[in-house]
Amino acid sequence: MDFIIEAAVKAVKTLYQTELNAADVNLQPTRKEFEGQVTIVTFPFTKFSRKSPEQTGTEIGEFLKNEVKEIAGFNVIKGFLNISLADGYWLDKFYNEILPDDFATSKPNGKKVMVEYSSPNTNKPLHLGHVRNNLLGYSVAEILKAEGYEVVKANLVNDRGIHICKSMLAWQKFGNSETPESTGEKGDHLVGKYYVLFDKEYKKQIDELKSFGQTEEDAKKNAPIIKEAQEMLQQWEAGNEEVIRLWKMMNLWVYDGFGKTYEALGVNFDKFYYESETYLLGKDIVEEGLEKGVFFEKEDGSVWIDLTADGLDQKLVRRSDGTSVYMTQDLGTAQEKYKNFHMDESIYVVGNEQDYHFKVLFLILAKLGKSWAKGLYHLSYGMVDLPSGKMKSREGTVVDADDLIAEMEQTAKAEIEKNGKIDGFGELEKAELYHTVGMGALKYFLLKVDPKKRLLFDPNESIDLQGHTGPYVQYSHARIRSVLKKADYRQSETVKIDLAPIERDLLFSLAQYPETITQAAKEHSPAVIANYVYELAKNYNKFYHEKKILQAEDESSKAFRLQLSSATAKVIKKAMKLLGIEVPERM
Repeated sequence: MDFIIEAAVKAVKTLYQTELNAADVNLQPTRKEFEGQVTIVTFPFTKFSRKSPEQTGTEIGEFLKNEVKEIAGFNVIKGFLNISLADGYWLDKFYNEILPDDFATSKPNGKKVMVEYSSPNTNKPLHLGHVRNNLLGYSVAEILKAEGYEVVKANLVNDRGIHICKSMLAWQKFGNSETPESTGEKGDHLVGKYYVLFDKEYKKQIDELKSFGQTEEDAKKNAPIIKEAQEMLQQWEAGNEEVIRLWKMMNLWVYDGFGKTYEALGVNFDKFYYESETYLLGKDIVEEGLEKGVFFEKEDGSVWIDLTADGLDQKLVRRSDGTSVYMTQDLGTAQEKYKNFHMDESIYVVGNEQDYHFKVLFLILAKLGKSWAKGLYHLSYGMVDLPSGKMKSREGTVVDADDLIAEMEQTAKAEIEKNGKIDGFGELEKAELYHTVGMGALKYFLLKVDPKKRLLFDPNESIDLQGHTGPYVQYSHARIRSVLKKADYRQSETVKIDLAPIERDLLFSLAQYPETITQAAKEHSPAVIANYVYELAKNYNKFYHEKKILQAEDESSKAFRLQLSSATAKVIKKAMKLLGIEVPERM
């Protein structure tokens, strides 16, 4: 819409002898209750016109209508100049930009970005919190790709530490050598079961020691099983062959399980980092920081950074015994990632409970003079809650991702069967549809909300075919495909027709798609895409109910409406793909 901005600048100069910059013109979509597609806010121009906002808007509107052939008319509501664009403009834009298959396809912008997400622990299955993380990270990566970035999807796996040893030790003690193959259990679930068993045994031992008069704090330290786990961690760090063999075996079980969950979620990765390989990184950075005077050493030999002048506190970067802390590892891993990929931007998709950690991490790297630190970004997101009693979790604490996926498929099945929309579907086709709709419901519900907000996920609400949901958008796409199939649609030549208001509105919705991708990429927010595609589907359904398509009044109108339907289906499919959501051809 640059031509409208340029014309408005010219109007103000001609009418009021005042020079404006393009940035001084506030352009926005016209509100639904008013006629027009584009609105100019005229309040700022009254200081030049010395007239009321209405008079100013009317004068500028008259000027634009006379000067710009693409403007068919206007109306003024208080300080808002609503502009209606001519049919010729919309038809030209439709046939030359919107209808071709490469619509909203960005050229490479020469910039590289890494999106790090998932970051699971290898001692338990993925849960509901991981689901939001994975879906958010994957979608942001796809949106940035659509905006022309070269994207690296990374996963930093937490595969070492005391929590991993807890599962290993419990399996040694109570496992009777069982494996995923011998039990038929998914590997991550099997390992997670032993993590829970460790916790039960640990609590039992704590209670026993307390019954003999120990304080809770002492009992927690002295319980034999925790001492054994700590000993196992030391053996792992010393490279004990038997411990390493057990660690590798159980981690492989977990990776196999994670792989199945990732596949069901429809997410993937280009690069895996493992904490077992990165936990010693960062020690050189500590030495570098000491040399540069960024860090300081205390009397006990521990190394710190003082961030009190930045409104933060003092932060430990190396313990007195010379061992790393998480911050040290993250400093080293950040350096390693940049060394590997030299990206312009590095996005960490991590929950908001880590806001402070990332603030400190980025600040330390900047103080160390790392030029790439300015490209670091923490995509902080809120927790996901469930209405109590809606879903049962495997261990009664958190909702397992696999259980959630299965529940969503069952919820989709019940809703689709209730609506009787699966006549003529084979059993395999039905199963695929239940998965597609169930996952569409889950993904859309979690992604339509601004990432920073905490949200309440209700499986039943998410599946509603008439609500602000993924299945509503999926059904809209299936409806369009059904119309096109009935018409045996083949893309025809350009036609000239007089557009109805709803057709103009739908064209305007479609035309907004490229700038919607740009906005979503800039804000790192899939919610921008999710809410756009819902509004597009709503506009199409309004058009579908207001205008006859297959029984249109003439062949030109029929041809155009089929083309408009085809273009809408393509944009819905592309937009939903950026959210990681498939759209069925029929449902």
